[in-house]
Amino acid sequence: MIKVCLADNYPAIHQGIKSYFKNHPEISIVANVNKFSMVTELLKTKDIDVLILDLELEELSSIFEIKTILTKHPTTKIIIFSGLSEQIYAPNAIKAGVSGYVHKTEKLENLGKVIVKVNQGEIIMNETIKTNLSLIAKQNKGERLHRKLSNREVEVLRYLSAGKKNNEIAEILSLDEKTISTYKLRLLIKLNVTNLVDLVNKAKIIEAI
Repeated sequence: MIKVCLADNYPAIHQGIKSYFKNHPEISIVANVNKFSMVTELLKTKDIDVLILDLELEELSSIFEIKTILTKHPTTKIIIFSGLSEQIYAPNAIKAGVSGYVHKTEKLENLGKVIVKVNQGEIIMNETIKTNLSLIAKQNKGERLHRKLSNREVEVLRYLSAGKKNNEIAEILSLDEKTISTYKLRLLIKLNVTNLVDLVNKAKIIEAI
């Protein structure tokens, strides 16, 4: 059996997924957590084959923390199961070492298929993001969004789009407020906009692709 841990903020997600996979012939949900600190503690004492992780999990402030998990627990595969845009977040998540990205609008049947394939060593994204990445790959290097933005810039953009202020983002990411201002300036330049409103609008347009 594939031992799976689900890390998500919402009890309804936990109950739905646990119920769906209750009698699955290959998948067993052996743990449910709702904070990132609980993930790190669990992995110290329990062997987990596949970790299903929401990018908006409480206490998860940066994709760099996902890299840390994979470094410390190389046999654990990670699938991002999130409502956040694949166009923005999937490339950076894959670069960080995750094995799959499944949007929360997908059927649980598809999530099950991804769990099995990831456990076998495959890297999985749905067909939409594969098509988008294929189109992006054909563009000039300077036009590739996922190449333009660093992991940290993507994180800052995520919080700016959510309405967070510089000081709030600085606290979340444990960075200096001036550093956040620098990242914001880089985002303005790289996305070719001149103010925060246009930056947020550009991010929403990208999410809709």
